[in-house]
Amino acid sequence: MKKITRFFWFCSGAHVDTLKKYPIEHNKYVGIGATIFFTALFAALSGGYAMYFVFSGSAFAVGFAILFGLLWGTAIFNMDRYIVSSINKEGTTNQQIMQASPRILLAIMIGVVISRPLELKIFDKEIRQKLRSSYLKGQNRKIDTLQKTYQQKYAMELTKNADLKKEKDSLEKDINRSRYQLNQEVFGDKTNQTSGITGYGTYAKQKEGVLIEKQNRLKTVTDDMGKMDQYLAGRKQFEGLNDLRLFTPKQLDSLTAIAGFADRNWALGQLSYNENGTRDLDTYLAISFIGYLFILFECLPVFVKLMSPKGPYDTALAKTAEANTYFAEKDKDRDIAVTDNTYDHGLDTDISRRKRIITAQSDYDFERHSYE
Repeated sequence: MKKITRFFWFCSGAHVDTLKKYPIEHNKYVGIGATIFFTALFAALSGGYAMYFVFSGSAFAVGFAILFGLLWGTAIFNMDRYIVSSINKEGTTNQQIMQASPRILLAIMIGVVISRPLELKIFDKEIRQKLRSSYLKGQNRKIDTLQKTYQQKYAMELTKNADLKKEKDSLEKDINRSRYQLNQEVFGDKTNQTSGITGYGTYAKQKEGVLIEKQNRLKTVTDDMGKMDQYLAGRKQFEGLNDLRLFTPKQLDSLTAIAGFADRNWALGQLSYNENGTRDLDTYLAISFIGYLFILFECLPVFVKLMSPKGPYDTALAKTAEANTYFAEKDKDRDIAVTDNTYDHGLDTDISRRKRIITAQSDYDFERHSYE
């Protein structure tokens, strides 16, 4: 437990030797350090998960994810540790809030960054379904766009082909009717279209000539239609229409499995909306609360430090910092004095002056030792 305690003290950014002297402050800084540590742990998991999707499909995806997760977690750990340890409890409440406000904004940004990949994992099933629907609609729109472009580009040929088809249908009906009338004429059936004379006479020959003429025209129209259909089929192949098909369920599963971070992030944002464009309040609140939870978790060490009253550790730390500043200035003055007294156009050989310098140095060391 002592090792764990010291580890969390280190995570909190506290000065361990000073903190040891004040047991009443131990638990507070264990809590702050644990919060910073677990925030960094979540950041490592989040960063690793995001990097795994970036390199998804690569043989080194897991290795890159672990490496980036460790680097990202370490960076967030150091940043949080600095943010908490740099808050000065000596000022007033307003001064502390002003001092911490940039750090809180930074903590909010970090919370947003580390929460997003974890949200992607939490809503993975819903994201996959949204991506399947999106890919299917996108393929439909692509097919419709190509089809419209094809129809506009070859409007003249398509119109001609449609006219030939109409003519062919009309000719086939006329030929059937003419063949029926020819049979009536040959067998002597009296109608308003036949003479009623049995046998292959003049009227029968006329009707047969009309029938043959229509059959020849039908053959010409059919040949023209065949050529036009062949031409349009080649144009469809050239324009890529024949290669486009709606995705099968298996293809949709494959596409969603290799979807990148940007597509999944878009799908997560779309989960908050219904098909008609209205906001789905339940899903929106669920996604938002998860994000707010991580933002609060990231800001928690700063809030704990701000809300905690000024303790003996803070006072001792302030005095230590003040003493270090004082002695640093005194060290600077002493070094200048020694330099001025020791070197004066070369090496000073005056023994009495050296003794005064040694005596001053001893007095200074004694004063510092007594203060500490």
